[in-house]
Amino acid sequence: MTQLKKSFPYLVSVLAAFLIVGILLWALKFNPLKAYETILFTSFRTPNGFIQTLLKWIPLTLTALAFTVPLSSGKFNIGAEGQLLVGAIGAAAMGIIGKDLPMPVLLPLVIVAGTLAGAFWGLISAWLLYQFNINEILSTVLLNFISFALVDYVATGPWRDPAAGHPTTIQIGQGGFLPMLVSNPPLHSGIILAIIVAAAVYYFTSKTTAGYELVVTGANPRASKVHGIDIRKMFLFSMVIGAAAAGLAGAIEVAGVHHRLIEGLHSNFATLGMIIGLMARGKNSAVPFVAFFIAILEVGGSAMQRTIMVPVQIVLIAEALILIFILLSDIIKRRQK
Repeated sequence: MTQLKKSFPYLVSVLAAFLIVGILLWALKFNPLKAYETILFTSFRTPNGFIQTLLKWIPLTLTALAFTVPLSSGKFNIGAEGQLLVGAIGAAAMGIIGKDLPMPVLLPLVIVAGTLAGAFWGLISAWLLYQFNINEILSTVLLNFISFALVDYVATGPWRDPAAGHPTTIQIGQGGFLPMLVSNPPLHSGIILAIIVAAAVYYFTSKTTAGYELVVTGANPRASKVHGIDIRKMFLFSMVIGAAAAGLAGAIEVAGVHHRLIEGLHSNFATLGMIIGLMARGKNSAVPFVAFFIAILEVGGSAMQRTIMVPVQIVLIAEALILIFILLSDIIKRRQK
């Protein structure tokens, strides 16, 4: 009964958002029922639809954790986009430099290089916060723009692919490719890494002393400081861990999907990651499940655009409305207390 009561605002938020979107679709002279059927069931009709959903789920989960882990300490990491891209740069650089290395050596190097590159990009904002008390929202957003320029520089520099008509590097060594779990349709083993990371984050924040200190810092920084917790180190630690998750997402995109650095490979993963984190109300344990729901909407939205010509932006409107209604339900709850 308690769990049902907790889930009720989510259910009402989804239904209310879908109702408004249905009215919008009807006003645009589309069939709302046909659109909903396409959005909600494309992921389960065919093996390809389901695997495409899983492939979306991987970066969505990791970029959402890049937001929720710092949020656990009361900090806002708005830089998952840049951290993902820098992680992709690190993974691609390692994969190109070590292209002749065998898989047991090169693949771990590619994954670790991407993760550490993302962590370093987060460390810059964390250090500015720790040393100079510079707001992490400002620094992470500004670092995103620098990451765009870095991707453009690397993808059009000495490693560029002259045969590509888009800023793209040459392919990494085959030893840096993530092994396939399923070959047709293809599903790479990056999903295992994402599951491990999500489970590790949940265990750390829920079952360990350091994780407890992190959460307590976010709940009440002043009281935490009084009780001997170094809240500035907690801020720094959470930002770096979150950025590492985003860097891993970039490494997985390179090693598992594109096998090279491509300008624009980040898609809208980071923006959706923040939406997922807010929908999950900052709870790391809820992130994988909310991310799967958003992945279903994303895959269904693309199918809806292809099959019945409904603009894919409709799905973005639905996601935004769901988030707004969830946040409104929190406000209503607080006022009723």
